[in-house]
Amino acid sequence: MQKLRLDVLDDIYHLYDDFSKGLTVACKRGCALCCTQNVTMTTLEGHRILQYLISTGQRDLLQVIRDTTPRKRFKPVLSTNDFAAFCLRGEDPPEEGYDSSGIACMFLLHDECLIYGQRPFGCRCFFSVRECAKDASAVVDPFLITVNTVFLQFIEHIDRGGLFGNMNDVLMFLEPDMHRKHYETQMTSDNTDDTSNIYDSPGLAQNKPIPALLIPPKHRERLQPILKKLGELAT
Repeated sequence: MQKLRLDVLDDIYHLYDDFSKGLTVACKRGCALCCTQNVTMTTLEGHRILQYLISTGQRDLLQVIRDTTPRKRFKPVLSTNDFAAFCLRGEDPPEEGYDSSGIACMFLLHDECLIYGQRPFGCRCFFSVRECAKDASAVVDPFLITVNTVFLQFIEHIDRGGLFGNMNDVLMFLEPDMHRKHYETQMTSDNTDDTSNIYDSPGLAQNKPIPALLIPPKHRERLQPILKKLGELAT
């Protein structure tokens, strides 16, 4: 089951890559202003990155992350599907503190990503229609925000029973062999909807199944082809 989930994640990444090829964006190789230590991801994505680092002899980077992660960083209170559940109930979600310091990502070297092929969806989906360097801000198409949110919901859904949080925190959580093996065991369980046996880890939220998709009415028809393909992958 764990290998299957990683395969599904790869398929979701490929689906998004195909979609993003048609976007008109200002982003290009060497743009790195948005590559900060505020990126979030799931444990499934973290496991994928860890597999790559270990298999390529770069596990020492994990200790660098552990030693140098800034105390001030974005640590989400809610997962994406938790946020969707609040919206579905008509309740206001708790406020999220955002870190605007913009400290460069630990995987950034000379403005290029050391794990580009393994980067989490939070990195893959960030596109701006104008150059961020001009005024240190991005402009994102509202439809793209909807698409990105839906993809995030599906990625969390296939990793239900896992955790969600700051990329550094997820990697530091999974780095010990005991935690990683525990996660791998849970991900191979036949009971994919059981979230009761999740480990307690401060600073990380629990992944949840999709309660409802966050799609504004004006985007529903346009999004149908993508929803159909995502539904087939996540079944």
